[in-house]
This record gives sequence, C-alpha cells and structure tokens, in this order.
Amino acid sequence: MGMTYVQKLLAKAVGRPQVAVGEVLEPEVNLAMSHENGALVISQFDEIFKGTGREAKVWNPDHIAIIFDHRVPAESSKTAGNQKKIREFVGKQGIRKFHDIRGDVGGICHQILAENGYVRPGSVLVGTDSHTTTHGALGAFAFGIGATEMASVWTLGRILNVEVPGSIKVIVNGKFQEHVYPKDLILHVIGRLTAQGANFKAIEFYGDTISNMPTSGRLVLCNMSVEAGATAGLVPPDAETQRYLREEAGVKEPLDIFGPDPDAVYDQVLEIDASKLEPQIACPHTVDNVKPIGEVAGKKLHQIVIGSCTNGRLDDLEIAAKILKGRRVADGTRMLVFPASWRIYHKALESGAISALAKAGAVVCNPGCGPCLGIHQGALGDGETALATTNRNFKGRMGNPKAEVYLCSPAVAAASAITGKITDPRGALVAK
Repeated sequence: MGMTYVQKLLAKAVGRPQVAVGEVLEPEVNLAMSHENGALVISQFDEIFKGTGREAKVWNPDHIAIIFDHRVPAESSKTAGNQKKIREFVGKQGIRKFHDIRGDVGGICHQILAENGYVRPGSVLVGTDSHTTTHGALGAFAFGIGATEMASVWTLGRILNVEVPGSIKVIVNGKFQEHVYPKDLILHVIGRLTAQGANFKAIEFYGDTISNMPTSGRLVLCNMSVEAGATAGLVPPDAETQRYLREEAGVKEPLDIFGPDPDAVYDQVLEIDASKLEPQIACPHTVDNVKPIGEVAGKKLHQIVIGSCTNGRLDDLEIAAKILKGRRVADGTRMLVFPASWRIYHKALESGAISALAKAGAVVCNPGCGPCLGIHQGALGDGETALATTNRNFKGRMGNPKAEVYLCSPAVAAASAITGKITDPRGALVAK
C-alpha cells in the first residue's frame, strides 16, 4: 500500500521501508528546539541524571536550538533569572544554535529556525511550543512536546511513543483574489475542519496554489494547522523549498527531496478553489469561529497587532505598509507591529516598510511573542477589542479575559487600522 508523505518521512526516520498508520515508533530527532521554557526542561533534564553518578550531558549539542522570544527583553526578575540559567546551561553544554536577545541574530523561534537553515526536508523536529508545526512548511515532521519529553530527547536523541498519524489531504487550486492571502486560506480550512477536526492527524497541503506559494505563506499554513488539532502540517518539499533553503537560508549540503506515493491513502480529502476565497475573520473566542469578512465588517477596534510567528514576515509587513503608506491609523485605535525576527526588521527598514508603518502611527516593537499570548507588551483593557494577525483568539489570549480578539490577514489588519473598524481591504479603501 502506498504511503503518505508523513508515513514515508517516518519510515525513513526509523530506517524501515514501510510504516503503517497507528504504529508507535521511536524516531531519532534531527533538531530539538526550546525557548525560555528551556529553564523548566533543564530542571527535568537534571532530574534524569540525579543519583546516577553520571554527568548530565546532552546527547548532541549540535542538534539542540534555544531561542529567547517569549519575554524579551525580560519583563521580571523571574524571567531574567531563567534566562540567566539557560545562558549558563548553553555555555556548559556547548549548544551553538542559541539566539539570545540581540538586534542582529535574534527573533521568534519559528522564524529563526527557518531563516538560519536549521530545518531540513524529511527531518524530525520537536519543540516545546505548540506552533512547532510551522516547520512542516519545509518538509519536516515537526510537532510540539512538553518539558519532560524534551528532557528525554536531550538525553536520548530520540522521541518516544510517536504514533504514525493518518493524513488529511488539503488540495488547493486556483489564484487568490487581490488582498486574499494564505492566512485567509488556513482560517477557511480551520473553519471547515473545526478545532478538533484534525486531532491526532497530519494535514498535508497539495495543489497548484501551494506549488506557487512562497515559503512565507507555507509557514503560515503549517503554523496554524495545530489550531485544527493537527499533530503536524506539512508541505512536501519541492522546487520552492529548495530555492528558499539555498537562497534565503544559506543551506549548501544535499537535500533529501521526496513526496508521497501516488496511491497513498488519506483519511479525508478537502478540495478548495482559492479563487473563490474572500478575506476571513476568526471571531472570539475560538479559532474555528471563522466568518467571511462581510459578516463582521464595521466592528470597532481598540488595538491592531501585526506580527508573531504567524504573520510577522517581510511580505506581511510590506503588504501592511503598502496599504498604510500616506494614510494614518484612526484616532482611538492603536497599532502594534512585531517583526518575526531582527533579520526581517532590518530588511523592512531597508525597504521602507518600517518607516511607512511608523509614519502612519504604528508602534514598531522588537521581535517577540509576548503580545500574542498576553505575557509581555500589548495587553488589552476590559471590554476592548483587538484585531490581530496572530494565531489564537482564546478568551484571555492577549492578557485580559474581559476583552475580545479577532484574527485576520495583514491586509485586513492594515485596512482596518485606517478606519478603526474591521474593514475589507478590497475595493476603494486601498485604491490610490
């Protein structure tokens, strides 16, 4: 029987010609990623070696990455203490894929791994962050795990009890309308599947829309696959994957490029005509509460956020800047922008996007995850409403359970910033 892409990837990872859905494996890990929660992983890791008489050493420091991104710069003495603990651990263990709080090589973990060429097609990647699924955009089987599991990975170099998931095949063909983007596509997919519709499954993306989509858009699709409950989201590697890794991430070594078998069996097939999509909005308080923009247009907004690991890339900032250039953020509405990395920040400076956003009234902050989950910068007040390009809108997500968060694309966010209300970016508003 033919295998899906994720089956073939896992078969390769365990050195077997075939694996079946439901089998439990122990694949070797190619990359293990943590951020500030690495402090908790260190505690669990030390417990493993306690009383053994053995020195606590990670299995391979070259296969571990740690990035500070959730609370940067540190907002409290507790966070500062944890970051200090991690710095000392990194130095002691010889971990070189470490990205501290810096204005040159820092940023959000899911962008840092991609832009530095740490991810390879056909690899197994685990991270102590639920949006580790992002890296399926580069053909990796990437998923989130807990601190105790990560301590085990640091010790053994493999992940235990991985069940081979069945796959949902999402086929997308056609060309997006103007001002419709991959974010609208993945919100539509989540709305159709529901938040539990892909539980314990992988979502594999196919079709000419995906083939023609740049890696930045594929990262958005895989990042938010977890919001449908998926273990992983994957785009089988192709010419665009190779282009991105060679030209943008600087990867020089040979890449293992393969796809699914032609007779692979999928649990479900979802077909979408991209040309019929319109801007989508995920309404409070669940990501699958998705509506076409026409049903929520006009909703008054207090805060708009562009950024995060979902939509903080250069093209996202440039889309917003193009719409806002020469215009102003509406009175009574504040706009925050968080580039996904400092590399993106500098490129946006060079392109003029940062200047256009700031002149329009946006506050451009340092790369970081803080406002997305409401732990650092950008918290909402009681009764306030936010529109964000981030990936979750659960009650309390931006730091206040008495507020509301709507999710959208950067184009919708920028058009809405001008009016102070949820606004369709298509049409007269963006025409000049």
